[in-house]
Amino acid sequence: MTRYFEDFEVGDVYEPDGRYEVTEAEVLEFAERYDPQPFHLDKEAAEESIFGSLAASGWHTASMCMRLLVDGLLDEASMGARGVEELRWNRPVYPGDTLRIEVEVLDKRPSESRPEIGHVRTKLVGYNQNDEAVIEWVALGMFRRRNGDK
Repeated sequence: MTRYFEDFEVGDVYEPDGRYEVTEAEVLEFAERYDPQPFHLDKEAAEESIFGSLAASGWHTASMCMRLLVDGLLDEASMGARGVEELRWNRPVYPGDTLRIEVEVLDKRPSESRPEIGHVRTKLVGYNQNDEAVIEWVALGMFRRRNGDK
């Protein structure tokens, strides 16, 4: 279902059906390529760290949750985002975890300079299989307006 700017209401909460299973191979691959810190790359080093075992990069966690967002909520009416106001990594994510997300609409307003676009401010929270919040961010999304000029 296409969600235009007009379809979002402040206070709405969306929980897409998708789940993301975190694999050790993916944690290692992401870390090697983008965040090569020892606790993301090496099991022994990770055991000696505050994480206690191999942990996904926070940026990897954000990427996995972004995938859930795109697959479960965003569609052709999405025009990207102007940025992120807040980003918090609340808990580590480990291989074997299963992630899900919830998205709450915090605010919305029509664009002053582009009448075909509306701005939707949302809070995304990513949870693990134990319903523990692992990440959260507030995003400044842009969506097409249904009539393009109102």
